[in-house]
Amino acid sequence: MQRVEREIARLIKEVDYDEVTRLFDTLSGGKRLRAKLILKIAPSHEKAPLLAAIVELIHAASLLHDDVIDEAQTRRGVESVNATDGSKTAVMLGDVLYSKAFTELVGFDRDIAKTIAASVTALSKGEMQDVEMASEFNEDEDKYLDMLYLKTATLIEAAAFASALLGGKDAQKYGIYGRNLGLSFQIIDDILDITADAATLGKPAMNDFVEGKCTLPYIYLYKALNTQDKARLKNSHAKQIDANEVLWIKEKMQEHGSIEKSFELAKRLSNEAMQAVEDDKELIEILQTMIKRSY
Repeated sequence: MQRVEREIARLIKEVDYDEVTRLFDTLSGGKRLRAKLILKIAPSHEKAPLLAAIVELIHAASLLHDDVIDEAQTRRGVESVNATDGSKTAVMLGDVLYSKAFTELVGFDRDIAKTIAASVTALSKGEMQDVEMASEFNEDEDKYLDMLYLKTATLIEAAAFASALLGGKDAQKYGIYGRNLGLSFQIIDDILDITADAATLGKPAMNDFVEGKCTLPYIYLYKALNTQDKARLKNSHAKQIDANEVLWIKEKMQEHGSIEKSFELAKRLSNEAMQAVEDDKELIEILQTMIKRSY
């Protein structure tokens, strides 16, 4: 990971613009999940740290754009770039990171470069779907999971698939692992948005619903409610709600097992990922640790 961080620093320095360096230094690196996957799947390949750095730049760019779209004031507990320097600057910084990543990506084998590039197209498509779906209450589980795959899981899937190609391993199996890891990881995040407190999240609790996002727990809850309560839940969607309404939603979720049902899907996806790489203890450990974040 130290080599990955050095590669990231080198790529940012090569942009040769102090303002980009300053702004990038304000970003939190996060868990570096995608980079860690690449290093674990292709640990001995000399270009693995560079591929990991490229994927992390792409991920950072997507988050910058995501924060602008969501008008988010914080990211991982610190002020977002659009909050400190404005949305225009955040978008342009994201563009710089994307373009620098693609400039480096062309130095890789065509299949590896195409895998990562295609995932960025899918990611952008997923972001558009997410914005469109937030305009009204969504009760379609399949539609939500499809968006989730595009917006969140594709880059993780691509990182696993591309690093398997790099390391001469079965890319299909590792792609399945990455896809399911990405989906289950985001479902757990959906759960934590409801069950965790603001200090843990680094953003207000139940922020997804306030922003208009109907994540799995809300979809499962809606299906279980009677007609009157369905109308009440829809009425609370995409707006600031008071403490009584928050309490009502949480009580109804507990009554109907909405959180537990969401967790079971995450667990099932996680188990499928483990089966795909059953001989890789480190990758299985990543999944187990991720699942434990829920409670």
